[in-house]
Order: sequence, then C-alpha cells, then structure tokens
Amino acid sequence: MTTWPELPAAVVSAVEQRMGRVVGAVDVDRGDSSDLAVVVRGVSGEPVFVKGVRGVSRRMRWLRNEITGSLHASDIAPDVVFHADMDDWLIIGFAYVPGRRADLSPGSADLPLVAGTLSRISRIQAPDLRPLRDRWFATDWWTRLADEAPDHIRGWDAAELARVSATAPALVDGTSLLHTDLHADQFLISQDGQVHVVDWGFPGSGAPWVDTAFMTLRLVGAGHTPAEAESWARTIPSYADASPGALAAFAAYVAGFWTHLSLSAGHGARHRARLARACANWRLGSPPT
Repeated sequence: MTTWPELPAAVVSAVEQRMGRVVGAVDVDRGDSSDLAVVVRGVSGEPVFVKGVRGVSRRMRWLRNEITGSLHASDIAPDVVFHADMDDWLIIGFAYVPGRRADLSPGSADLPLVAGTLSRISRIQAPDLRPLRDRWFATDWWTRLADEAPDHIRGWDAAELARVSATAPALVDGTSLLHTDLHADQFLISQDGQVHVVDWGFPGSGAPWVDTAFMTLRLVGAGHTPAEAESWARTIPSYADASPGALAAFAAYVAGFWTHLSLSAGHGARHRARLARACANWRLGSPPT
C-alpha cells in the first residue's frame, strides 16, 4: 500500500487540481485491492475518499468498475467526485461517508437495515451492465472437483450437482442491479442509521434476488443457521418471489465454484467454500463435507 507522502507528484497534482491544496490526508487500510486508500481534505472542501491502483491489471479494471457501479447505485453508493488516469495510475475520489461495518450476527439491529438496503438495490434497473448469466458461462465446477480433488467432495453426488448447476446461468438472468460481492464490510452505517454500500468492483445485472442469496451465506458465516438466514431473506420481496429451483441452482453453482476456487487459495476462500457447501447441503439435501 502506498501512503500519501509516497505518491508520485503527478498523482498528488491530479488530486489537488480537483480538490485544491491538500491540507490533510489519513491513510486507510483497505486490504490488497488497491495501492492507495486515503481520506483527503482540501483547503476549501469536504473530505474525499481517494482510491488508486497502479499498473494495468485486473485490480485496475475492478476499480474502474466502481465508477460504473456507484453511478448506477445513486444514493446508496458514495458519489463519485472525480476520477483520473495519469501515467500508470487510476485514481477515483468518492464522497467520504463515515460509518461502521454492519453487524450480521443473530439478533443484530443492523439486520433490518441491511434487508432494506438490499430491497432498494434490487429495484434498480441496470440492463446495460454485463449480465451475471454471461459471467457464469462455466458451469462444470463439480465435474472439475470430481476430477481434480475428489477428496474435497467425498460423499457428494457430483454428477447431480453439475446437472443442477448447469441451469444456474439462465435462472440468475435479469436486468436488476447486482453488487455480487456483498459482506459486512461493504455496508457503512452512520450514527443516524443511513446505509451506504461501497466497493462496487463487480457490478452486473441479473435476477433481483441474487444479492440477497449471496448475503444468506454471509449470515451463516456470522452465526445464523441456514434456516434462520433463509427466514431473514424471505422478508425481502424480491427474494420471496424467487423460485425454489432457482435458489437450488444458485446454491449448487456457488458451492461448486467457491470450492474449486479454494483449491488454490488461502484460509478465507476455504472458509467461504465451507459456508457455501453448508448452505447447499441444507437446500439440496447433499451430505456434508
């Protein structure tokens, strides 16, 4: 991570051209998805959260996607104040929105706020974004697991799960705005209960219930049983309208996909894969691993 004093002069100049002379900069720990994450205050303006990536890469594409996602999710995502390409850097300035991460644990007062925010997102139309259907073109994750890592799925009916997963792309299709990477850290809740959703690096279009289906996995990770997470999700109208077959296909696909990803990833990915398999087990009746 590059700190503000370490930035090239061209990057500092690009920020100051848009904000005026910078009089304060506080670096923020935002993981490894960006090379710069800092709250900047100009001499005559409000603070702005500036993210930056150096070098053409997937991370730069994801950061550029945040412009698109934030513009679609008006009043939910922080406003894009400016963006600029200079040398090999991409920087984006977002309106600074203070807040804490959501508490997804059972009984949390944040759960209705998260549900209301998901309902708002599901009503936004984004037919111009890349469909999740197209991103999910590969559906053979369970077949690959059976060939590459049979011990990871011992006792599961890989052929049946592959059959169910193959129906997922068509069933998640739609024109609603999707975030596709929601978790507790993506919700910023202010003291007065306003909720903003950040990090729109993977926006798309699809069925309006998809983000809620992803959130059920996160709720299970926060201590809910799959049945409790399902009961919470059913309070969101778009999810309540989803067919059992579509939810089963989603569960099978994500469990296979995340498990395959976890073969070459770290502890976090393996944990997410276990959550996905637990939820697929509950929904489909497959034996646990």
